[in-house]
Amino acid sequence: MNRDDLIAMYDFTGKTFAVTGGAGVLAGGVVATLASCGANVMILDRNLERLPVIQESAGPDGSRIDGCQVDVMSRDSLVAAGETIKKRFGTLYGLVNAAGGNSPRATCSPTMSYFDIPEDALRFVLDLNILGTMMPCQVLAKQMVETGDGVILNYSSMNAYRPLTNIAAYSASKAAITNFTAWLAVHMAQNYSGKIRVNAIAPGFFLTEQNRFLLTDKDTGAWTPRGQKIFDHTPMGRLGVDEDTLGCVLWLLSGASAFVTGITVPVDGGFSAYAGV
Repeated sequence: MNRDDLIAMYDFTGKTFAVTGGAGVLAGGVVATLASCGANVMILDRNLERLPVIQESAGPDGSRIDGCQVDVMSRDSLVAAGETIKKRFGTLYGLVNAAGGNSPRATCSPTMSYFDIPEDALRFVLDLNILGTMMPCQVLAKQMVETGDGVILNYSSMNAYRPLTNIAAYSASKAAITNFTAWLAVHMAQNYSGKIRVNAIAPGFFLTEQNRFLLTDKDTGAWTPRGQKIFDHTPMGRLGVDEDTLGCVLWLLSGASAFVTGITVPVDGGFSAYAGV
C-alpha cells in the first residue's frame, strides 16, 4: 500500500455522517474533524447552541456541518431527523452515537444512599445511555441497510471495564453499550452486509467542564482525592484532552479498519491495563 492509498482511506468526501450529542465538547471535535476530511455532518442534539462554534472551528469546511434538534430517546424525533439528513446531505453512511451522560439524582453521595436512588433517576440514566444508543441504530442505520454500506461508532466508557464507585446506573448502561456493540456488529454482518461495521470506543478520564469540579479543587486547581486516584492509576501520567480520541475515531470510521467490527477500544492512557502495583 502506498502513501496515496493510505491517505485516501481517510477521505470522506461525499459521505454523510450523523453525530448524536454532537454539540458537546468531545463529540464536537469529532464533527469538525470529519468535516475537515470531506464529510457532510449532521449534529443531532437537544441543544444546538454550540453549532456556530463548531462550524467556525472547522473553518471553510464548516459549511458541511449542520444541526438538527433531536431527542435520542424519542423514535418520532429520530425518524424526523433521518428525513432531515436525507434532504440536507443525502443517504447516511456513518452514525456516531456520542449522546449520553449521568445524573446527580442517580449518584450515590453522603446524602444519597444507593438504596434511596429514585426509580425515575435510574430509568433516565439507563434510557439515555443504552436506549439512546440502540434507538438511533434502529432508526437511522436503516439507511445503511438500503445501500449495504456504512459504519456505526458507539461511545462506551471505562466504566464498562471497571465500574466506578457511586454511579451504578451509568456504569451498567455503558457496559450494556459494549455488549450491544458486539451484538449489532454480528447482526448487521450476518443479516445485511459485511460492509456495515459496528465498533465502539471507551474513553478514559478526560478533564472536561462537566467533571472538573469532581477532579480538581476550584480554588487551588489541585487534584481532589478522587482526581488523585485517577491520576495515579493512569500510567501515561495525565488525563485525556479533546484531541486524544480523534485518531482512534477516524480509524474506526475509515477504510483503514475495513476488517474490524464488534470491538470496543479503550482510549484511556493505560488506565484499564494497570493493576495498581
